[in-house]
Amino acid sequence: MDINVTELKEKLDKGEKFVFIDVREDYEYDEFNLGAKLIPLGDVMDAVDELEEHRDDEIVVHCRSGARSGKAQQILEMHGFSNVRNLEGGVLAWIEKYGN
Repeated sequence: MDINVTELKEKLDKGEKFVFIDVREDYEYDEFNLGAKLIPLGDVMDAVDELEEHRDDEIVVHCRSGARSGKAQQILEMHGFSNVRNLEGGVLAWIEKYGN
């Protein structure tokens, strides 16, 4: 299941509890980020054990456009994570709607 930028902003504004992961690279994160935990896509497999305690929690993953985070979503779901949501359009959609 995906999440759009409006839904994500509402969750952030309300201070809702969820695991928020940015799967972009360090340099992209340094340029602009939404406050998510940085776990680059290439490191997601290694982070599965670290994320184990969140297996049934809501996890929102994002990247620049939604493609890499879609792959991260698939990886996590293959490892039994049950509630992983991909940010539609990624950071590009966020910037288009809310600026940076």
